[in-house]
Amino acid sequence: VRHCFGDSSPGEFPLAANPSIVLHATCSFFRRPANFTPDYELSISELAALDICQKRAIFKPMTDEECQNLKRKCGGSWKLALRFLLAGEACCRREKSQAIAGPAHSIAVTSTGVVYSFGSNTSGQLGHGTMEEEWRPQQIRSLRGIRIIQAAAGAGRTMLVSDAGRVYAFGKDSFGEAEFGVQGTKLVATPQLIESLRDIFVVQTAIGNFFTAVLSREGRVYTFSWGKDRKLGHQTEPNDVEPQPLLGALEDVPIVQIAAGYCYLLCLACQPSGMSVYSVGCGLGGKLGHGSRMDEKHPRLIEQFRLLNLQPMVVATGAWHAAVVARDGRVCTWGWGRYGCLGHGNEECESVPKVVEALSKVKAVHVATGDYTTFVLSEDGDVYSFGCGESASLGHNTAAEGQGNRHANVLSPEVVKSLKQVKEKVVQISLTNSIHWNAHTFALTESGKLYAFGAGDKGQLGVELMNNQTERVNPERVDIDLE
Repeated sequence: VRHCFGDSSPGEFPLAANPSIVLHATCSFFRRPANFTPDYELSISELAALDICQKRAIFKPMTDEECQNLKRKCGGSWKLALRFLLAGEACCRREKSQAIAGPAHSIAVTSTGVVYSFGSNTSGQLGHGTMEEEWRPQQIRSLRGIRIIQAAAGAGRTMLVSDAGRVYAFGKDSFGEAEFGVQGTKLVATPQLIESLRDIFVVQTAIGNFFTAVLSREGRVYTFSWGKDRKLGHQTEPNDVEPQPLLGALEDVPIVQIAAGYCYLLCLACQPSGMSVYSVGCGLGGKLGHGSRMDEKHPRLIEQFRLLNLQPMVVATGAWHAAVVARDGRVCTWGWGRYGCLGHGNEECESVPKVVEALSKVKAVHVATGDYTTFVLSEDGDVYSFGCGESASLGHNTAAEGQGNRHANVLSPEVVKSLKQVKEKVVQISLTNSIHWNAHTFALTESGKLYAFGAGDKGQLGVELMNNQTERVNPERVDIDLE
């Protein structure tokens, strides 16, 4: 029984079959007056789930029809719709502070949506209206008044998503390397609204080497370019600026996260039956996870997770390998195992997801991948890394400990001891994801402090280097507060 709109006549709501399981969710709901009339068809748990949905930034602007469509797509329940919204926020820090380690430049977003950029600026990818390199984090002032909730950085380009679902891009105007004949000549030095996405409410972007993908709030995936020869399931020109939806198996499947590798795309799906992963694109090295090295022109479900009885919660893509964290804390990796980036103690390729046995006693909560590197965050705050040691981006300063080459490759997960000196829990790791040897790494703590290490020759670390210095071996605090 609850009073609605201050009326003396209370509204009545049917109880769930087991009210105790929804007591926690409904406590906050019953502390204040309702904002809507009673709905006699909703159980108390459904009503509480709807109430929580309405607090989410991407849900608030939706029309009644759009809300009902989202509910239907998620399985016909507000509890499932809420799970969909929360899963999307959790796996890519949407609406929270974040730092993105791009190829030679970096983007940092505060918890209030203010954006800073620093590093290489040869294509205007810093968004400051110039082509000048910046080693000190600088706010993108043209975005004042716009709250950014997600960012992506690629080679010479940057994309930002606002809380209103708008996408801003700057830097190179194309998505292919020069040797493929599709290098753009136009450079954009300040954030520009992508007009072709005006009718799509976007919540996430991902930049590959040949294409860009965006995710709508309804869970639909769209891609730009790289549709030649139907490489991503549709026929387009290399520089096509019109977004094309990925259909086929994903036509009515809600996606909560997308991750773009060098030439492939992974999609994390949230369905009533559970979480799953779909892949599409180039299959070299087995990175699509289907047991072969064949390309997939249409999104295809990775069956191995069902065989492993594993519920994927976070997906990450490196240039040629991929990783997943499961609900139970297990970590799976697959693809090209060069330099030990899969963490299985060798450099072999794995064409289906394989559990990293060396982390069997660790409950992971997040994973990040780069060129040929992988980082894993544990529930107790430890950070593990493995793979290519070039640019000292793994954080293992073995040379300082008298153990040899600080650029040595690491074939099995090792605790990043240098991050223990931070003495604060790390909540996000971001790695450079390209095929160039100038990788750097960011570690973001729960209080909003940002630490950087690895290559800094272009100013991408956000810290000043001494004469002739090109990298930082140990994490160093970046002068910026992301909270």
